[in-house]
Amino acid sequence: PLHRVCPHAFSLPLPASPFSANKHKPWIETEYQGIVMENDNTVLLNPPLFALDKDAPLHYAGEICGFRVHNGPGGSGAAQFEAVVLDRSTGEGLVRSKEPLDCESQREHSFTIQAYDCGEGPDGTNSKKSHKATVHVRVNDVNEFSPVFVERRYEASIPEGRLFDRIVRVEALDADCSPQYSQICFYDIITPNVPFAIDNDGNIKNTEPLDSKKQRVHSFWVTAFDCGKNRAQADAQVVVTVKPSCKPGWIGWSKRVEYTPGSGSIPLFPSLHLETCEETVWNIQATVELQTGHIGKGCDRDSYSDRSVRRLCGAVRGEVDLLPPPSPAANWTAALPTLPSSDSSLVFSFNGSAHVAVVPDSVASMVSGDHFTLQLWMRRGGASTQPPANQARGTRKEEETIICSTVKNDDSYSHYSLSVHGCRLSLFYWPDVSAARPVKFLWKLEQVCDSEWHHLSLSVQFPSVTLYVDGVTFDPALIHDNGAIPNPAPRQRLVIGACWEREAVVLRQTVSVLLLSSGKFVGGYRGLLSGVTVRPGSVEPHSVVECLYACREGLDFGDLETLGSGMKVHVNPSQSVLVLEGDDIESFNRAVQQVTYRNSLRFATPGVRPLKLTTSLRCFSEESCLSLRQLEGYLVVLQPDAPQISLSGVGPHLARPAPEFESPRGVPLFPELRIVCSLSHAVNTAAQGMEGGALMSDAVAHTLDGCEVQPLGEELNPEKEELLVDMESLKEQGLDIINTTAYIAVTGAESISVYEDVLRSIRYRLAKGSARFERRFRLSCSEMNGRYTSNELTLEVNFLHSLDSLYHPSHLLASQQQFLHPSHHTGELSGHTLPNPHRNSVVPGAATVIIMVCVGFLVVMVILGVFRIRSIHRRGDGARGGGKEGGNQWDDSALTIIVNPMEVLAAVIYIIDIYVYTICLYTPNMLQQL
Repeated sequence: PLHRVCPHAFSLPLPASPFSANKHKPWIETEYQGIVMENDNTVLLNPPLFALDKDAPLHYAGEICGFRVHNGPGGSGAAQFEAVVLDRSTGEGLVRSKEPLDCESQREHSFTIQAYDCGEGPDGTNSKKSHKATVHVRVNDVNEFSPVFVERRYEASIPEGRLFDRIVRVEALDADCSPQYSQICFYDIITPNVPFAIDNDGNIKNTEPLDSKKQRVHSFWVTAFDCGKNRAQADAQVVVTVKPSCKPGWIGWSKRVEYTPGSGSIPLFPSLHLETCEETVWNIQATVELQTGHIGKGCDRDSYSDRSVRRLCGAVRGEVDLLPPPSPAANWTAALPTLPSSDSSLVFSFNGSAHVAVVPDSVASMVSGDHFTLQLWMRRGGASTQPPANQARGTRKEEETIICSTVKNDDSYSHYSLSVHGCRLSLFYWPDVSAARPVKFLWKLEQVCDSEWHHLSLSVQFPSVTLYVDGVTFDPALIHDNGAIPNPAPRQRLVIGACWEREAVVLRQTVSVLLLSSGKFVGGYRGLLSGVTVRPGSVEPHSVVECLYACREGLDFGDLETLGSGMKVHVNPSQSVLVLEGDDIESFNRAVQQVTYRNSLRFATPGVRPLKLTTSLRCFSEESCLSLRQLEGYLVVLQPDAPQISLSGVGPHLARPAPEFESPRGVPLFPELRIVCSLSHAVNTAAQGMEGGALMSDAVAHTLDGCEVQPLGEELNPEKEELLVDMESLKEQGLDIINTTAYIAVTGAESISVYEDVLRSIRYRLAKGSARFERRFRLSCSEMNGRYTSNELTLEVNFLHSLDSLYHPSHLLASQQQFLHPSHHTGELSGHTLPNPHRNSVVPGAATVIIMVCVGFLVVMVILGVFRIRSIHRRGDGARGGGKEGGNQWDDSALTIIVNPMEVLAAVIYIIDIYVYTICLYTPNMLQQL
């Protein structure tokens, strides 16, 4: 051990002992591992080569004189390796090769080694040998070889217009023996700016479709590197020839398509056809998508409100709006938050807890009975309401109630509730809460939980129930509910957004049982609702329900009879997705060219509609089957010609005696109103042939949806003045009215003639003694939810007062009868229509100024006349007293004038009245002539 730790400590020779003897053999390890580099001959052993002898420190006997190398099993190590002693005293040795080794020839060598000491003297007498130890030598490789390509030139040819994962594979080899230096780590294309790429395995592909017209032959150079970063001795050339070929895909695609409103239907792809380059295809499927969801709820529905659409579709009147706009008469929706909508319909938001609308009993009583039609627009919350798959049964979220109603039917109560739970819609119906068992109708629908707007129409004619979702009928699964039954209170109650559940507490007394009821709202709805209406009585016809949701714009197919054999076409209810499927390319191309866009709205909403075409091909060889990219474009709906709504036949002035305004019926403001609506483009009657188009096409007469009469200046004083409307006529026409002191608005989709009759019947009435000099009103009408408006017609109302009534109230009626209504002036007053309330009377403001000037002049003349009479009277007195002063003087001796002051005053008043009446009669005609 001491020799191994510090071998040089025993390196000094010791004098020989006369009694020394070589008693022990040298000792070495049993096995050694060695490494030698190709460019070196020294073998590095592990462990190091040391031979020990127990005879040390004896001279000769304790020293190592040498090592002998013997061949190993099947080896020839003795001829290639040798071992030498570096230090005899320490026994340190070295193994080396006799000549340079070649890893490529032989990578590993095995042999044995044996140590021997110096014996008992200089001649090596009695030398002893150690045991044989095995030595394994591995020759480490040196990166002395560079990669060499198998071929100097590689050639390939491909068709144009396609991408290939592998065009050709290049290969290089390396002669080194080790994996580190013999493997090719990567290849590289050294020619810049070529549309090709190469991977580490030598596979070459094109990075873009090649065009033979641009470049027929592509030549570039590639090189290889081994893992020791040695580059190939010589680069290889790659030549790729592009063969002209057809391009698979759609030919004739137009990215932009324009649509002129009023054009009816136009083909979207008139020259589009599919090129498969003779590839055998056994199934083709093309999906055309038109995005119109940004226009409004469902299809393009921003042209009219839901209520107006119902009227235009011919729905039976009598529906009750359960979520009306907040107003003093309908205040149960005032606390609900609303969201902006593209049409005039209000969108109400429900959060599942606080947002609940309790419909008053007066409204709930109008929708009793077991025959009714419930319609609404619904959009659930943003996230899917499906419970997780691993959710326990008892922890599932409760149902969300849309509407919950308990109504009184004669001497009993019936109950129903419409709820959603996950992707299920359920109608719980209890025809008699005191006797019959309840029944649940259940539908599983994706539309319930996709967070999109959907139109629901539920026609109940118990025991028959029909559900329409977006105009499509769905059959229910009828379930007799034997589980938990709600406990509706035996009283009338209608709730939107939740259901009222009572909690009963019974107090037992000696004589009677007292029942105390309290409750809470349960099953709150989360989402949006709009247009919730119930119409009691007979159910809504199927044609009306389809019209309510019929899309006025969307995708369509030209002629189904021209479809070839094996062709199928499908259009979704909203007409936003059209799917074509077939197996024959020629028939498929003809079918694609008949895909059309139709828009039956009279005034289509302008803007961009994104358009997509997705194609799926199936071939007999799926690996080489064509793959076509999705095509994207857009449809542009141009700005439609705006209708010119013209109001005429009124004013600008209306003059009537003040007492007519104070009569119980008042005075009509617009007795000769005329409304004209014109378009600059021709009416396209082709749209009438579409489903639902006959009601909404250009061929239908124009429809107004609102008119407003507004007093200018200060608002109406309800104690002195009001605007009267024939409410019975409005009710018959199904129009709505808002009558306030600031304005009166008539709303609802109706024809121009109906609006003319309604506006002509509007009367203005004053309270007794409330007449003023003038009042101004402004009239305007609109179409398509205010999108198009008419001119503003301003009317100035003048109140005619007689001077006698102003200064002599005691004989007001006599003055009116004598001067304001002379029957013999009927023809002359035709321009003012004083006796005829159905004609306009025109008294311009300038005429009023002329009248005042004339009256002032008349007063001066009357004063001068009175002064003249009094002068004559004085002259008469002078003639009687003094005689004539000269012959040329006026001889008035025969005149005897007796002036009664009261008669003079009466004559003056009579003259003033006649004069004023004459001025009022002829001044307008004079102004018109001027």
